[in-house]
Amino acid sequence: MQYDCVQLDHKIILGLVRQGSSVLDLGCGKGELMYLLAKEKKARCQGIEIDDQAIYDCVARGLCVFHGDIDAGLEDYTDKSFDYVILNQSLQQVRKLETVLSQSLRVGEKVIIGFPNFAYYKSRAQIFFHGRTPVTPSLPYEWYDTPNLHFLSIFDFTKYCSNKNITIEQAFFLTGEKSIKLLPNLFAQSGLFLISQQPPIRL
Repeated sequence: MQYDCVQLDHKIILGLVRQGSSVLDLGCGKGELMYLLAKEKKARCQGIEIDDQAIYDCVARGLCVFHGDIDAGLEDYTDKSFDYVILNQSLQQVRKLETVLSQSLRVGEKVIIGFPNFAYYKSRAQIFFHGRTPVTPSLPYEWYDTPNLHFLSIFDFTKYCSNKNITIEQAFFLTGEKSIKLLPNLFAQSGLFLISQQPPIRL
């Protein structure tokens, strides 16, 4: 397959997911990522999405997707029932972030998370110089129609993982269609993380 038309975060996720894996995509949207994983990695994909039109688009692609609110929890899924749980550009939009994240780590062997970096330098500049809520390529919404409920930075997320004993196995920092390494909390528009957490040992 030619990957020229595939967005960078999807390319990276494609590289992270093992061949033939089981994947649960939370907030799967129109199913572009699931379709790519199913086609290229023969992944067994299942999605959860709340938008009706997006669900219709998934079904048209031949994908398995359920109508549901991520905030309602994942109690119907057993521990480690998926190889990967994906929250790409959806974690910052949920109301119960900690619940969704802990449930994802319970259900998935590994969790892939992507989110916009609210500490990106152009966002900071818009707040400092213009005194307005930032609008950037990774934050394309105006303040009155944004779906984002949590405004986290790359540093915020890495600190959170450290405090919660969540292992960051790999991290990628993106600006446009480029991956960067220098001062990502300042220069990256978004972060993409592969994380995991071992369950507590029961004595």
